[in-house]
Amino acid sequence: MLAAALLYCSLRGVEWARVWATIATARWSYLAGAALITSGSFFLRAYRWRVLLNAEARLDIPTVFWATMAGFLGNSFLPARAGELVRSFIISSRSSLSKTYVLTTALSQLMVDAIALVLASSVVLLGIHPKPAWLGDASRITAVTAGLGLLAIAIVPHTGNLCEAVIRRLPLPGGLRDRLLGLAEQILLGLRAFHSVGRLTSFVIWTVAVWTLDCFTAMVVARCLGMELPFRVSLLLLTGLGLGSALPSTPGYVGIYQFVAVSVLPPFGFSRDGALAYILMMQALGYVVILAFGLPGIFKFKGWRGGQAEPAKSLP
Repeated sequence: MLAAALLYCSLRGVEWARVWATIATARWSYLAGAALITSGSFFLRAYRWRVLLNAEARLDIPTVFWATMAGFLGNSFLPARAGELVRSFIISSRSSLSKTYVLTTALSQLMVDAIALVLASSVVLLGIHPKPAWLGDASRITAVTAGLGLLAIAIVPHTGNLCEAVIRRLPLPGGLRDRLLGLAEQILLGLRAFHSVGRLTSFVIWTVAVWTLDCFTAMVVARCLGMELPFRVSLLLLTGLGLGSALPSTPGYVGIYQFVAVSVLPPFGFSRDGALAYILMMQALGYVVILAFGLPGIFKFKGWRGGQAEPAKSLP
């Protein structure tokens, strides 16, 4: 319902003839280049996730890459980011890692992405004058939220004894209490993957590389349609898309992405029709790349199920 309401607000008053005319001018050479950059970004995302996973296991790059792409495929066609469950199940089935630990690293990765984007966009907004009032208000709120997120990642993993004491005091059956204790242990273990200086440094470096490539992709797609998208505006757009994707949404974030595009881009010289044409092209590009790598990832996983996988720990 939320996505439908946002989609309605985004499409209201749009002149579709202009939208399709803009899309029809697309230069396919630029689009092919954007697809290559996006593919590189997906590979780096998988490599970065492997940094966290390998805190407790030894997974090879192809396994993590195909699992990552299967997860993105799930997010594109299933609601509520169900793809995170897909990739977590694949990795758990191919290692000794519990599903809870793997899912915690996957969700922590998303949290750090949001924090990085918010902090970067807040710096960018400092140099934009004049800026829309709503952008200034949003930047302050999201910067505070990002700071709280950083504190959570830093502090929560050290609360193991407190969590155990609280759970043991709950009036629960013994079996359920033990499951909750195991679940809490795996969640804290997943967050603790960031508490290594070397691992954290590597993760931050790859995070910067991932979002830099994504900014370049956004700029190249704009050029494909004959538009100019400065790096700082592409970063603001990606921040909005990243934060918007955390909302309850339809598969592929239809509605969310359209609303973000027609909200962020017009203050920087884009028409609503142009912003809509642009985000439709971005989404189409994403679907093509995700299908190209996600479907093989799913088929490889089906093959793995018949093979000899390492025993995985049961979900606490």
